Amino acid sequence: MLFSFARTVLHTVREGRVRAVTSFTVASMAAMAAAVTCVGDVGAQATGNTRTEGASAAVTPTRTPAMLPATAVRAANTPVLDGVDNDAVWQNAPVVDGFLEYQPRVGGEPRFRTTVRVAFDDKALYVFARMYDPAPDSIMALLSRRDVRTNSDHFKVVIDSYHDRRTGYEFAVNPVGVKRDFLVYNDNNEDVTWDAIWDVATRIDSLGWTAEYRLPFSQLRFPAQQAHTFGLLFVREIARTGERLSWPLFRPDAQGFISQGGDLVGLQDIPSPRRLEITPYALTKSTTRFGANGATHPQQSTVGADLKMGLASNLTLDAAVNPDFGQVEADPSLLNLSAFEPYFEERRPFFLEGAGIFAFRNFCGDIDTGCRGLFYSRRIGRAPQLVGRFGDAASPQQSTILGAAKITGRTNSGLSVGVLDVVTERMVGTENRTIEPMTNHAVVRLQQDLAGGQSGVGAMVTAVNRSLDEWTQPWLRREAYTGGIDGRHRFGQRNYEATFSLSGSTVRGDARSILQLQTDGVHRYQRPDDALQVDSSATSMSGHAQRVSLSKFGGGITRFQFVYQRFSAGYETNDLGFQARADQQIARGWYAFQLLKPTAYYRRAFINTNFGTDWSAAGMNTWNSANTNWHIELPTQWWLHGGITAQTLFPAYDDRVARGGPAIRLPSGFNYSVGVEGDPRRVLIPSVFIGGRRAEEGRSSSFWVDPNLQFRASSRFSASISASWQRANIGSQWVRNRTDNVTGALQSLFAPLEQTTFSSSIRLNFTATPTLSLQVWGQPYLSTGDYDRLMLPAAPRAAKYADRWQVTAEDGGGFQFREWRSNVVARWEYRPGSTVFLVWQHGRSGYEDMSGRFAFGPDMRDLFGLPPNNTFLLKVSYWLNP
Repeated sequence: MLFSFARTVLHTVREGRVRAVTSFTVASMAAMAAAVTCVGDVGAQATGNTRTEGASAAVTPTRTPAMLPATAVRAANTPVLDGVDNDAVWQNAPVVDGFLEYQPRVGGEPRFRTTVRVAFDDKALYVFARMYDPAPDSIMALLSRRDVRTNSDHFKVVIDSYHDRRTGYEFAVNPVGVKRDFLVYNDNNEDVTWDAIWDVATRIDSLGWTAEYRLPFSQLRFPAQQAHTFGLLFVREIARTGERLSWPLFRPDAQGFISQGGDLVGLQDIPSPRRLEITPYALTKSTTRFGANGATHPQQSTVGADLKMGLASNLTLDAAVNPDFGQVEADPSLLNLSAFEPYFEERRPFFLEGAGIFAFRNFCGDIDTGCRGLFYSRRIGRAPQLVGRFGDAASPQQSTILGAAKITGRTNSGLSVGVLDVVTERMVGTENRTIEPMTNHAVVRLQQDLAGGQSGVGAMVTAVNRSLDEWTQPWLRREAYTGGIDGRHRFGQRNYEATFSLSGSTVRGDARSILQLQTDGVHRYQRPDDALQVDSSATSMSGHAQRVSLSKFGGGITRFQFVYQRFSAGYETNDLGFQARADQQIARGWYAFQLLKPTAYYRRAFINTNFGTDWSAAGMNTWNSANTNWHIELPTQWWLHGGITAQTLFPAYDDRVARGGPAIRLPSGFNYSVGVEGDPRRVLIPSVFIGGRRAEEGRSSSFWVDPNLQFRASSRFSASISASWQRANIGSQWVRNRTDNVTGALQSLFAPLEQTTFSSSIRLNFTATPTLSLQVWGQPYLSTGDYDRLMLPAAPRAAKYADRWQVTAEDGGGFQFREWRSNVVARWEYRPGSTVFLVWQHGRSGYEDMSGRFAFGPDMRDLFGLPPNNTFLLKVSYWLNP
């Protein structure tokens, strides 16, 4: 896998007091290449490079080389899932035996033989795979919970049941029966949260190991017709040798994944399966509540249900009544000193499954973070927006989802459909005042494939409607709508792709709410040095955005991507999307060499060059940067990384850092980073990254180090501990804004900041069986900052630091932030699709407006002296397939 790495230090101070950003980015676009180099764990980091002789195998009755389709035979009797090929159907089924190596040698003859047979009946597809290995006692097989990848051998079945060369289903297993499954969309994007109900039996024997699959047709999607041809791909990974094999040959240097599959024929007279799944759940939990009389621990119990139903052969309804996601791991700690809202990944299963269909090509300013689009599901069930105004510590911390439903699917003509509707409950704070109104969220997404999947066009609409009252009307928009169209076209033997998107937005509400929107961190109409004007009487705001890109993602050793996008000043999508700022033009470029042929010096190497620049819509440059980074896998399977970034190569001005004040000239500087990662086959796997920054005529500098150690004590137990320590001197950090007592003008106050931050992530995993596991995660986070004397912008666009600032006699103060977050989750899948979760979430958090010096020992003691916040949860679900 292409390893890109970036270091961004984002720090937050409570109550909106401090917001700025110090960024140390080494590879801003490399992750785009990762999805092209390989898809998911098909191209994840390989393991092992020992070479041994291949295993001998018996002569098979029929051989299917890679250039011919595989044939499935109808089973007269259902095979017994035991990992043994003594069922009658396996004696007669044709053998797929044309596997080739794709990593490290593309197209090489494999040293170990692999054979596969395929059968079916009215209810399911059956696959029997034999992985020959001359040293069965050396087969790597580690236990983990479902969907967790380990450094083990694996076998994977990939099925393109629509046969559209763009969508598919992956079913992977290791030699001890740990299952992983994925939904693939857009040819090479994985939805790792998709969980199907399927069975597999594995066995290690004297010849190697086997995997016998039962894949119910009810878990797949395909049109109703007499005869079917499925796309098909088999993948085998041999951990100790670092080899990966496939049928047919998967080429990492080519574009796409699903489109590289072969064909499965022989599927005749499959009846349309009845697709109805109901998963009711019951839950009880105790949560700490802080009120005027101290902490209480009320007990809550609730019930709910998830429903999955086939509306037609190609459409599926997913619905949830009173869903609860208490088993989901907490977000990592963050102290954000930037002018922008931080982005957190979605973790809730209902919103993650099938999320790819709702993607819209937009918001790709930082290509390494991906396109965030018009739909950001974390807006649903968010923390109540007015809890700081009308709530207190005892008020609800999350909005309650009353019900949610989505329809997804794909028609025979290549039209993908996604419809989502969610209603959240009115939440109240103190004195029964509304802190979040009842709200309806809706999304409709359509995508039509053209030219056999080579091209496509799409459309998307989102809508938010709130039931406002006297408390919420001045602060929140009554309704918000976005809509857009996008398109793509692949050409040049599918190695090149051009895309575009056009979108617009409109929001409506009380004039006070629109005024707040005009002056928030996304828009900043009130800035004194631009042409934008605040309209205090406006009751609506509208805007538009455009994006075009040209990419080369396959063929040869070179890759590139060029992107331009523009957001008008009134563009606003944050009611249901994610948007850091408006009034922006973005240009990005990335060029890479991918050296995939092993040599005596490396197994793989990736050399990337990135450049980018931003402007306001009026043309003022707000950022520019150039970067190069390298990622090399040695023959020992250690990885080496390095990169350097030059920032502000020509004058640029930050028009957001003063929070409504004037644009401030950005300092020139450079960032650097180097790293090393250990051999993943070992019991102890170390890694360490270090980096730093120097800018602002030497007044801004930093150094950081991120060590990591992974430990595998046995096939059942693993642990990891990572840490991050940074010492930063920031030459000019925004502190707060105030109004001048004499002139009434806005004053933006800055100060030099000396800051030390430490965080760590500790994980322990114990797996008793593939269906019974215990996971422990804990994270301490400590950050201490000391400001020097406050400064006012004197000549904010001056080239020299001393000319930009007027130093006052006021001391800036400082801050101390301490936080602990942890989860302990026991998970038992007591029958397929039915689970028991026992969860303990524990947290402590404290912030003080005071200067201080970082002292690890005392700060940790103070952290665990803070009041605890505990949640204990028991959740039981039962899967029904009536």
